Amino acid sequence: MTHQMPHGSALDANYMFTKLVVGNLDKASAFYTSVFGFVEMHRVDAAIDGRAVKEVIYMPTSEGGAMFILASFDDSDTPASGEVLLGFGVGDLDALVERASKAGGRLVQRVDATPTSPFLTAFLADPEGHIIQVSQPVP
Repeated sequence: MTHQMPHGSALDANYMFTKLVVGNLDKASAFYTSVFGFVEMHRVDAAIDGRAVKEVIYMPTSEGGAMFILASFDDSDTPASGEVLLGFGVGDLDALVERASKAGGRLVQRVDATPTSPFLTAFLADPEGHIIQVSQPVP
């Protein structure tokens, strides 16, 4: 999208990334790459609080934008979904919903534009059940 979002901060902290914890890193990576077009920068094997974790780090989708990171802890199964809702802006909502369905996601709810919200919106679930809000501005 070419729409420039306003930005600012009251302190010296910049929002840098969202890290989504998943159970199956390869399956999640395939879904987010094929549906949203993320471009992988690199993979990391690390530890957080003594727990081994594998991460896939993606490039920001816009200049100055935040990064998206998928993380999977070696010592746990698929985490509960619902802890975070991811949000994306798109130019063609129907095309994205179709890509998500083909990649193993599902449509949870569709919301039409209203006088107070000039967006077509779809709520999707990725293959592990994480909720994604996708909005398309209506001219």
